[in-house]
This record gives sequence, C-alpha cells and structure tokens, in this order.
Amino acid sequence: MTEQFEPKSETYPRAGNRITRAIGAAIGNSLYALMRWKIVGHLPAKAKAIIIGGPHTSNWDLFLAMGAMLQKGLRFSWMMKAEAFVGPLGTLWKALGGIPIDRKNAKSVPEQMADWFASVESGYLGITPEGTRKAVERYRSGFLRIAYASKVPVFVVGIDARTRTVHLDKLWPLTGDLETDLTAIRDYIRANYSGIRPEHN
Repeated sequence: MTEQFEPKSETYPRAGNRITRAIGAAIGNSLYALMRWKIVGHLPAKAKAIIIGGPHTSNWDLFLAMGAMLQKGLRFSWMMKAEAFVGPLGTLWKALGGIPIDRKNAKSVPEQMADWFASVESGYLGITPEGTRKAVERYRSGFLRIAYASKVPVFVVGIDARTRTVHLDKLWPLTGDLETDLTAIRDYIRANYSGIRPEHN
C-alpha cells in the first residue's frame, strides 16, 4: 500500500535549520507517542506538491498533521481568505504557512495558486479533499484543479485509525480527467484507510 521512497528525499520544503528540525522532531515524536500513533513511509523527492490527507473525520487530524510535519521537518502551506491577513495576525499566518486567497481577484483560486507555486522554489500545499469532517459522497475538486493549473503532483496521505497509523502513501498518477481522478482517489482512500470517526468516512 505505502510506496516507499529513499530516505535521501531531501528536496521537499524544509522548515528551519538542523537544530530547530531536531527539536521539532523530538516534539513530533513525543506527540505521536502520547497519542499512541505512528507514521510510516517517506515524503516524495519533489520540491512542489499538493498533499491531500484523508479520511478527514475529526479535529484530532490536525494534531496528527502537526506531529507529522514536526517529525519530518516539513515546511507546509495552506490557503486562507485574504481578509484574515491584516496587521500582526497576518504576519503570523504567513509565518505559519498561510497563503492569502483573494476572492475578489479576477483570477480563480487555481490560477492564484498556480501563480504562488510559480513564485516559490519549493512548496507543499495541504488540502483535505472532503472539505469537511462529515461524510461526503463526492470529494471537492479544488485540489485537482490547482494541481492541473500549477502542474504539480498530488501526494496521498492516509489516516488509518484501525492501526493508529498515518501513511505517507504515494504520488497519485493523474490522468488529467477531473472526474476520473477524483473518483479514483476517493475510492482508493476509502478502500485502504479509516478515519478516527469511521461513521464519517
């Protein structure tokens, strides 16, 4: 299930320096030990990617994501409405990886994100494909539209509460057909993983 990458995959966006990453890894390991979870697999040797994590069924998923980022020393980005980036809070959001999305911009969100990816040497964007913690029949297509527009790969991370494991799983082979890719990714995650609240899978 989990595609194994060589540990030399150092091209993914790195946070801080060796010392801060070592401290972060210790915190991340402690967090996972406290929660009695583990993380397996490796991040891909890609400078830019969209990371999708699922099934997203609980607020605890945030702590799992934070622990994984700390363990791997990953610099991680996420989207937020531009109105929130005001004053000191705006500076904080950017420092934490926030990317302002301007809903009034003539460019669509995929176009804005394509511009962002083009502007950075390396960057990972995190998205939950369901867009909610509740059960959904169909994943939201935004992450694929961004991937197509930005020409960056999609990397699947699976949450499996049955084994208390977060799987850094695989780069998804996109076909370019939105409905085909959306359905295949949804079916794969549902077939192989189960969230903390399985009734919301």
